[in-house]
Amino acid sequence: MATTTPAGVRAHAKHGGGSPAEHAPMTHRQIMEALSGLLLGLFAAILSSTIVTNALPTIIKSIGGGQSAYTWVVTAALLAMTASVPLWGKLADLVSKKALVQISLVIYVIGSVVAGLAQNPAMLISARVIQGLGAGGLSALVQVIMAAMISPRERGRYSGYTGATFALATVGGPLLGGVITDTSWLGWRYCLFVGIPFALIALVVLQKTLHLPVVKRKVKVDWTGAFFITAAASLLLVWVTFANDKYDWLSWQTYTMVGGTIVLALLFVFTETRAAEPIIPLRFFRNRTITLASLASLFVGVGMYSGTVFFSQYFQLARDKSPTMSGVMTIPMIGGLFVASMVSGRFITSTGRWKGWLVGGGVSLTAGLALLGLMRYDTPYWELSIYMALLGIGVGTMMQNLVLSTQNQVQPKDLGAASSVVSFFRSLGGAVGVGVLGSVMSERITHHAKDTITELSPRAREAAAQAVGSSNLPDMNALPTPVRSWLEGAYGHGIADVFLYAAPCALIAFITVLFIKEVPLRTSGALAQAAQEKAGAVAEAAAPVDMTVENIVQEPAQQKVPSWATPVVSDASAEAPAAATAAAPVATAVATLAGPGSGGPGGTPVHGFVRGAESAPVPQAAVTLISLSGRQLGRAVAQGDGSYSVDAPGTGSYVLIASADGYQPQASTVVVGEEPLPYDILLSGTSGLTGVVRAAGSALPVKDAMVIVTDVRGDLLATAATGEQGEFAFTDLVPGTVTMAVNASGFRPRALPVEVGTTGITRIEIDLDAGARLQGVIRAPHGPLADARVTLVDQAGNVVGTATTGTDGAYAFTDLDSGEYTVIATGYPPVATALTVAGTGVDGHEIQLAHPGE
Repeated sequence: MATTTPAGVRAHAKHGGGSPAEHAPMTHRQIMEALSGLLLGLFAAILSSTIVTNALPTIIKSIGGGQSAYTWVVTAALLAMTASVPLWGKLADLVSKKALVQISLVIYVIGSVVAGLAQNPAMLISARVIQGLGAGGLSALVQVIMAAMISPRERGRYSGYTGATFALATVGGPLLGGVITDTSWLGWRYCLFVGIPFALIALVVLQKTLHLPVVKRKVKVDWTGAFFITAAASLLLVWVTFANDKYDWLSWQTYTMVGGTIVLALLFVFTETRAAEPIIPLRFFRNRTITLASLASLFVGVGMYSGTVFFSQYFQLARDKSPTMSGVMTIPMIGGLFVASMVSGRFITSTGRWKGWLVGGGVSLTAGLALLGLMRYDTPYWELSIYMALLGIGVGTMMQNLVLSTQNQVQPKDLGAASSVVSFFRSLGGAVGVGVLGSVMSERITHHAKDTITELSPRAREAAAQAVGSSNLPDMNALPTPVRSWLEGAYGHGIADVFLYAAPCALIAFITVLFIKEVPLRTSGALAQAAQEKAGAVAEAAAPVDMTVENIVQEPAQQKVPSWATPVVSDASAEAPAAATAAAPVATAVATLAGPGSGGPGGTPVHGFVRGAESAPVPQAAVTLISLSGRQLGRAVAQGDGSYSVDAPGTGSYVLIASADGYQPQASTVVVGEEPLPYDILLSGTSGLTGVVRAAGSALPVKDAMVIVTDVRGDLLATAATGEQGEFAFTDLVPGTVTMAVNASGFRPRALPVEVGTTGITRIEIDLDAGARLQGVIRAPHGPLADARVTLVDQAGNVVGTATTGTDGAYAFTDLDSGEYTVIATGYPPVATALTVAGTGVDGHEIQLAHPGE
């Protein structure tokens, strides 16, 4: 029987004074204020990519470009974003994250201005590189800052907002771009200008809402490593973009570029092994989750970008839709992404489980791409809607959660680099995928066009040859109807092949995530986690304060204790010993005498109660107030009723740390204004599992029994051997259902499910049944028979065991379950006997062997 001893509740903090139920948590509002600016900047960056999607055919025709320029406008931004992501991520670990976000927004604005003024493909592609640098910073830093503010367990909820922002920008971008392009008094250039106001607003919002500590670390950026990884990624993308256009896939240019990429990658690895602050710490890849998540992100990027890039050409060139309608017709994909991001985020926050969403996303992504590979220019739209929705659901459930699984594996100081690793591989997959798939599309369109051109009349063939002979994208409206139908069919078939070629990449991503081991998500953010590492030292400094009355009366007389800090004497405390009552004012004394920076008269008080399970007070809990940069500002020890008070030196954001014996430290961010801030803290006890193993019947302890704990998937969590009194103990177990197996010599093994409580130590008693025995003698006419073979078979016909008799003809079987058995003895003609084993077993089961006639 398992019982749970209350020791705490899930750690969280609330506003308010007395009753926790009267006040709502403040963390969500704080996070949303900071997140609003981040998401606005991310929206601007994504908008820059998606708003030109439907406008690109018009843009390319306007500035005189062809299919190669079309691909390069997309690839250039992806190349710059991919190459810069690791550097942005590493800088986030070294310098101000807020400054980096603002710099990336400024870079994005500059790129947008230049792109809107572009007069030729080269100028537009160059501007897209600048935009990509800014977008790379935003895509990396949003994930890093979210990880710093929010615990992995809660991050799923807010990742849904990120996914929703991505979906909104993705669906709104093409629609807005189509409307702007189709509006005569605006034109396509405003598609490149429209993101600038959003970026400028984001700059202002971030300045007012984003307040993060600046990590004071010795800045030594690995510029050599940054150069080598940028050069390697750039050379790889240049190769896949020009292959099959400027040169063949198998050519000296390919060998040169691939060889150069490999050399640059090896130089990068060599540099990283010796760098003090590597761009991508190679130790990350010793972690299986990070390695597999990065590999999966590489292939997810192919599917994600193929959907956003090639659908516009399909709807405009294969189905003759306007830019505006092209955006409208991709709504099923964006809707699937939006819903999947929000729903998966909510469920992950509620359950802490994320692997199932990755696996389901892999199935959906693979199915969506494979089905899209079957589409043609005249496929019914309702079928396309289903296929696009599957693609969106797959991307929505995998994109953010792969980053989440990686962030859950690293320390706060590595969040920037680790997050950028996954983003880097996703962007690399997208950039390589767009380049390769763009070449595939050109080749397949040409192939299908040649296969079907014989269906045209001789006059139509001449017009068709002129349409495909130009390097520019064809103007469908200017073509004769037979030629337009022929070319629409070629584009529909060729673009479908793009998705068919991308489907194996999604399948690889699905197989990869199957091997990722699910690790329960942490419940503290990076800032709180870093603060908790200091909690032990702070608690040691706060707890051993002299608690004598003589020390208390040294408090200056003019310092008055606020009325709200006066201890509330309950009926229980009134009956407490005098010593406990005398200790009640100590918290105020300690808070006031904490030393420099603790906040004295004129400071803003932060006060409340430290509570444990069922709102029970936690006396003697150490409460410490530190700045966001880690400097201690004040400390206090909770009184007998759990009340505490500590003064903040002024308005602003602080970290409040509480710790007590038998409880997990709790760090919370508080925002102090002009008025006293009531703030209650709830501490959670450590979840554990203890118990004793005894022999059934005698109730004697079983020593040296092996106790094994596994989770519901069969993964080993802990093992231990019982002590002299049969006792065992496990600490730091994750709450939930586990399977406990116990095995001891002379006893039957036993396995049973156990529910580990979330509020304390779960205790369990396990009784082991002694194994029954079966023993006897095999006899021949002359006496006991040596070397006779004895086989024991259970009721189902399974062989339980075999034995060979000794010189005394004896045999024995131990550790048997009760039940029906058959004993078969050979040496003479075999003899089989049936018997029932019950209780302690059967002794003296003799079998007589003889030849016939003896």
